[in-house]
Amino acid sequence: MKKSLITLLAASTFLALPVAAVAADLPGYSATYRVSADGKTGTATRTLTKTGNNYKYTVNARAAGVATLNQEATFSLSNGRILPSSSTMSARILGIGNTHSVRFNNAGKSVVSTYKGKATTLNMPRQAYDDLSLEAQIRQELINGKFSGSYQLVKKTEIETTKFRRAGNTKITVPAGTYDTVRIDRIHDDRDRATSFWLAPSLDYLPVRVSQTTKGKIISMELTKIN
Repeated sequence: MKKSLITLLAASTFLALPVAAVAADLPGYSATYRVSADGKTGTATRTLTKTGNNYKYTVNARAAGVATLNQEATFSLSNGRILPSSSTMSARILGIGNTHSVRFNNAGKSVVSTYKGKATTLNMPRQAYDDLSLEAQIRQELINGKFSGSYQLVKKTEIETTKFRRAGNTKITVPAGTYDTVRIDRIHDDRDRATSFWLAPSLDYLPVRVSQTTKGKIISMELTKIN
């Protein structure tokens, strides 16, 4: 369950959408979330800093005093698409930690994924993403009235296809307020898992709620504040 809580802290990323008349870029922001799981609570702060066409995305999270997560990704925006450069992730559960870093060679169509000190070089015939740059790519698409639903995600030792589907529109209330949202579900091979994201168009498709169910256990994350 604690591993699932860390997974949700890392999640955030993903509708008949209106087509934007003029291409728009993903804006910077800072947001705080409340995480709830099995009677325990945690917090997560996500900050996206923009300098020209370059971005730095950081996540700092703590869950119920037993788990922490720190992530950082750098990427750029080129012709309306996110081009990831690098990412790092450090997680600790009950004092036991692990790290995962990814470095992209977009021109050479390859990725170096390093997990627990072991580096693996992966071919990248299609553009791939780390967790944070994938979230940015999906939001960038939605801002401009697009949504491909299928993406290449760098895992520890492989690149896998990750798929999402449109699931409708709804108004929801979270600690930060009430928002009209579009819901996107992640498609899992495991039928015991379900992940849904509620994204607010008024906040440039920032996730205001995320829900993950694993074998009947529900973990949720809700927006509490945005700057």
